[in-house]
Amino acid sequence: MFISIIITIKNEAKTIQPLLDSLLDQQQPFEIIIIDANSSDDTQKIIKKYMQNHSNIKLYIKAGSRGNGRNYGVTKAKGEIVAFTDGGCTAEKNWLENIRKKMSEGYDIVAGKTINTGSFKETKRVEIIQNGYDITWPSCNLAYKKQLFEKINGFDEQFITAEDIDLNFKAVKTGAKIGYAEKAIIYRSSASSLYKFIQQSFWYGYGRKQLSLKHGTIWKNYSANQMMQTQLTLHGVLRLVFGFFGYISCKNQKNLKITNSIK
Repeated sequence: MFISIIITIKNEAKTIQPLLDSLLDQQQPFEIIIIDANSSDDTQKIIKKYMQNHSNIKLYIKAGSRGNGRNYGVTKAKGEIVAFTDGGCTAEKNWLENIRKKMSEGYDIVAGKTINTGSFKETKRVEIIQNGYDITWPSCNLAYKKQLFEKINGFDEQFITAEDIDLNFKAVKTGAKIGYAEKAIIYRSSASSLYKFIQQSFWYGYGRKQLSLKHGTIWKNYSANQMMQTQLTLHGVLRLVFGFFGYISCKNQKNLKITNSIK
């Protein structure tokens, strides 16, 4: 299976090199499609140096929401599978190999194992089950059959965060099957500072409100008890508090104003 790896980035000069090094070590065949949202640092310069020696790396400059960047990347993809990851991440050597193995078992979507690193690594995801599948698998380690992705019209570009949950929700509603590949590992850096963590928590809550506005019934399988049990740390409590502020600040999805593609 030819896989197109799609990355949306902005100002990732400090992290793009280890990400590309880890991706270039993957099982062939693949291409790397990078959508840069007008970086103002040396991100593009670093990528262009890699492109001189690696013809399978493609760079496009396009501002917009994170979903918009990924959707654009898919339009440029040659692969029958599109795999998403982010700046600030690195891939285990056999990441694509294990995605291929799981996809060959008859799944339409493959979610890998994401390991958080850094000061805020202990914050945990709370599952939402839809049609028997966890739909909260993050898009930093997610692969779709391109045909399915196009069928459900890709990411909703109005979302600031939680666009991956919305995508998975739409997919399983059509009958798509999600497979979990535990050995398809992505290491994801957590927030670099307390301020960044608070900012992320706010937009995390904002995205959950967007989900509730679009899919009111999505929360019927959401476990408040599990949420409390998995957030019983200082960082977890901070995430809940500032996530709540984000949630209540999003009053009407029709009035969204998205100015950056990466939050």
